[in-house]
Amino acid sequence: MKPSIEILKRDTLPEGGFAGLKEHRLIKEPTLFGPQENNDGSWPGKINVNGKALGNFVYLADARFMPHGETRMHGHHEIDVISVMVNGNISHEGSLEHGKDLTANDVQVQRAGGEGFQHNEINPNDNWNRLLQLWVLPEKSGQPADYKVYTPTPGVMTRIYGGDANNDFPAQTHIDAAVLSKGQEVSIDKPFLAYLSRGEGIANNKKVEDGDLMRGESLQFTAQSDAQLVIVHV
Repeated sequence: MKPSIEILKRDTLPEGGFAGLKEHRLIKEPTLFGPQENNDGSWPGKINVNGKALGNFVYLADARFMPHGETRMHGHHEIDVISVMVNGNISHEGSLEHGKDLTANDVQVQRAGGEGFQHNEINPNDNWNRLLQLWVLPEKSGQPADYKVYTPTPGVMTRIYGGDANNDFPAQTHIDAAVLSKGQEVSIDKPFLAYLSRGEGIANNKKVEDGDLMRGESLQFTAQSDAQLVIVHV
């Protein structure tokens, strides 16, 4: 029997937003956002699965940008910001790699470190677009700011954050992205948090769909359509 999983459905949460976007905030760490922040049904960060912590992961938002909407220029300090494109395009402005363009499935990682960074993410199109934003607290303060864009390899889990010193952004908190076709599978045999941002599938014998946030002791996921899955673990 496959281990059970807990599921939080995005659309059970209120939709908020700011500037030129609307968003559902599924993960909010109360030590960062306040002790009342999970009263809306969202989950806290630094997720624990049966007493096992999942690192310094503190925030997850599923955002929709209005046509030509933007975040407006703003800054971050001592936080790692990971943006995963679901559909549409983003034009990136800011102090790190100004002028980068992102498209569906691209992943942008910005490390603020001690230097900090300024950025503005803009939807250049006439249609709504969608991206995920994840935040991870750094394990060491005072690091230099850094930036990288990844394009996940279809059909497998691609490391986009964390790992040992040979990785671009070493950390005990690991984040993988998977872009899957119908019938493809991914699995992880350790405590996890996973968000299905496109498509539908079967997770540990449970039907899951776009907007489902899952956590449990291990995961066996089979895509039942083209799918995009982001997995957090240590």
